Amino acid sequence: MAATTQIKQLRIATRNCGFIDPESLDDYIAQRGYEALAKVLTMTPAEVVEVIKTAGLRGRGGGGFPTGVKWGIALSNKADQKYMVCNADEGDPGAFMDRAVLEGDPHSIVEAMAIGGYAIGATLGAVYIRAEYPLAIKRLRKAIDDARAMGLLGKNIFGSGFDFDIEIKYGAGAFVCGEETALIRSMEGHRGEPVSKPPFPAQSGYWKKPTIVNNVETFANVPAIILKGADWFSSIGTATSKGTKVFALAGKIVNVGLIEVPMGTSLREVIFDIGGGCPDGKEFKAVQTGGPSGGALAHKDLDVAIDYESLIARKSMMGSGGMVVMDEDDCMVSVAKFFLDFTMDETCGKCTPCRIGSKRLFEILDKITKGHGTQADLSRMKTLCESIKDTALCGLGQTMPNPILSTMDTFANEYEAHVTQKKCPAHVCTAMLTYTIDPAKCTGCTLCTKVCPVECISGTKKQPHVIDASKCIKCGACYDKCKFDSVIKL
Repeated sequence: MAATTQIKQLRIATRNCGFIDPESLDDYIAQRGYEALAKVLTMTPAEVVEVIKTAGLRGRGGGGFPTGVKWGIALSNKADQKYMVCNADEGDPGAFMDRAVLEGDPHSIVEAMAIGGYAIGATLGAVYIRAEYPLAIKRLRKAIDDARAMGLLGKNIFGSGFDFDIEIKYGAGAFVCGEETALIRSMEGHRGEPVSKPPFPAQSGYWKKPTIVNNVETFANVPAIILKGADWFSSIGTATSKGTKVFALAGKIVNVGLIEVPMGTSLREVIFDIGGGCPDGKEFKAVQTGGPSGGALAHKDLDVAIDYESLIARKSMMGSGGMVVMDEDDCMVSVAKFFLDFTMDETCGKCTPCRIGSKRLFEILDKITKGHGTQADLSRMKTLCESIKDTALCGLGQTMPNPILSTMDTFANEYEAHVTQKKCPAHVCTAMLTYTIDPAKCTGCTLCTKVCPVECISGTKKQPHVIDASKCIKCGACYDKCKFDSVIKL
């Protein structure tokens, strides 16, 4: 990335990525690696939990539940076995912050899981990682082996009497397994489906034992908090969202990739100061935050300080940190349909609101983008969205309608244009497009006739040409090829 992208960034979770050899235990130790683990072994588990609570660390995987509170629930539940699980099943399209941490700093996760294990009284941990992350798996496995050989995992760590070890569990890439109960079901060898809560995993999780599930980024913050203190961490961010957040910038933005900024940084700073704005001078239109289950934020939201509460208030969410930027050429109805198509495919099918509701929503959106929608469809879709949010079993179903609701709220004029004028203002929805040729600009160069796959353009050389709308398949080849802007898209 360009040097300007370093402005306003603060690296905590990604502090070592790119600066150490991720396959070298010595490199990690040189950066105070495993010092935090040694420190907590001189504390009581309750003291460790209190540090994480005071720091204000919240889960970075989606819901933003306070990590220290979660750990405290597991600590208070007595059991002969407890588990510490790292959720590395990163499913948001375009998001790769967890993979980057595992590939760039795997020992930080191993150390954090051991700290968490000590805090809740667990002796076993598991990393649930999708199998299509081969480099992350390779480096994580080496980190576990090296730590075990050095006595940093296994029996009697640092001579403290504390035992903790980690195994790796492979996922098949199901989006729903980002939900902790579905993940646990998959770890147990069952189909990855969520189950009703309570009991929560911290009470009864993996093999019905108290289990903590945190994602990679959440764990990556833990050693730094232990070393630098809860006050240091809680001094960063906003009143309710502490520390930093890693975002994956993607879509129509100049500087794509990962960034890490303090909570409370505005969207404007992220998209324009760090991301460099939209390419080719195009105007920014919206940004989808929170992955496919998040919502679209527009111009009016650019000065919003990014934290959990502010995003939820705008019908979006933090999610795992994906940000997909859109410019003036994007149709927000098509965008909502695109994200719904993804979540519809990824539903596990267990509950009716998610399984059937997503299908019905998609049918309505498809009808609208093909020019057959009505005002009644808009009302029906909004009612169905609210019903799904209220009745779906898990977070995937409950958040699935977010892209529709947020775009209907912010870009209502685009939905109205689709159903009343049968027009797509962004000229994206093919069924509602019409191509014509401006005779005043057409030079009769014949390039359009040569690229038309259905030969629906007629005319003689050096004379204005004409498109036969009854034969046109609206592929746009003539529009892209014309050098004189004589082909018009309406």
